[in-house]
Amino acid sequence: MPHRTSDVAGRPFPAPSPSLAPSPRAAHPPRVSHLTPLEPPARAKVHAAFTLNGEPVEAAFAPNKTLLEVLREDLALTGTKHGCELGECGVCTVLVDGEPVLSCLALAVQCEGRRIDTIEGMAEGGVLHPLQQAFAELGAAQCGYCTPGILLAAQALLAKNPRPTRAEIADALAGNLCRCTGYLKIHEAVERAAGWLEGARG
Repeated sequence: MPHRTSDVAGRPFPAPSPSLAPSPRAAHPPRVSHLTPLEPPARAKVHAAFTLNGEPVEAAFAPNKTLLEVLREDLALTGTKHGCELGECGVCTVLVDGEPVLSCLALAVQCEGRRIDTIEGMAEGGVLHPLQQAFAELGAAQCGYCTPGILLAAQALLAKNPRPTRAEIADALAGNLCRCTGYLKIHEAVERAAGWLEGARG
């Protein structure tokens, strides 16, 4: 069908306005600029020096890292375990200046100049600590995942109270959860180690 140039009365259609006329198709597609994605700014690292298992250590790490993360990821001390990371299970317990600390809740920068002890430093010269020996003899560790934190909490207890009662042992270890043992063997092992240590001191 031919294209109509006039209306039914024979009047010619008005010419299209230049502003409404279709633009000629571009010979080449428009060039698209591929922008490089913005990289997040590098997080500045902080440096901290402390005593770790009796040795001076200096480490560099992101300022938001927990002590647990620095121990495991930056210092390769994996004896300290990841647990709930909410401060509820006690599996990540280490000693800071002799006191049990949940390393998942402590920022590593807070430990500048302090003394940190982990399970890797418990045995001396290849000889098990009496607590480790008692745990092995009495079967106080089963899967063993919670054991490092329990051993360190018990070590802190015996440093302050060489002959604790069963109730005092249970109270000191109340923040360390164990899903395997039922705690009886754990408490007995701490009592046995306390007796050995007292005999060694005596």
